[in-house]
Amino acid sequence: MFLESTGSQENKFGWIEVICGSMFSGKTEELIRRLKRAQFAKQRVEIFKPSLDVRYNQDKVVSHDANEIMSTPVPAAANIPILADGCEVVGIDEAQFFDDEIVRVCNDLANKGVRVIVAGLDMDFKGNPFGPMPQLMATAEYVTKVHAICTRTGNLAQYSFRKSSNDDIVLLGEVDEYEPLCRAAFYKAMNLDKKQKDSKVVSNILEPDAPANE
Repeated sequence: MFLESTGSQENKFGWIEVICGSMFSGKTEELIRRLKRAQFAKQRVEIFKPSLDVRYNQDKVVSHDANEIMSTPVPAAANIPILADGCEVVGIDEAQFFDDEIVRVCNDLANKGVRVIVAGLDMDFKGNPFGPMPQLMATAEYVTKVHAICTRTGNLAQYSFRKSSNDDIVLLGEVDEYEPLCRAAFYKAMNLDKKQKDSKVVSNILEPDAPANE
């Protein structure tokens, strides 16, 4: 369980909080909740997100439930320290899309006394650790793993299964492209998907496309 720290007047070091999980698990919702609490306490807060994330709004972090908070889109993690100068709390959404520099940036901010709250997918659509998230989780003081509900079994879901055939690691999407699955449902779906792809390959070999009419 995450217990919100009140910090120390004598110790100027900050800390890192990581909120991770699958698609539709409430990561951004929890990030926004913590940031708005800090704003209500009149702390100096700045929120960042990767500039490629324009699904809902170009300048806001928006949850699937339409909860939102103003943010600053940045193309790379290296932009964050300058823009976060003088902040007490820094929020970062969709951290998996940033380069590995985000790990150093977050630790440098925490070492300067900043509370850093990071949200992101811990696994990609293949079930592999996603980008810099493992390193962020390893160096964070607090890690909160949230879960969605499996659309096929009703169990807790920690995987983001991609329903489309696109194999790009980075693919922004919603319910049309992804669904949250538990371990059993995910591996069943992945095995079925592999069989279908293998069958298609064999079919193309045995029945090549007819040559175009000249």
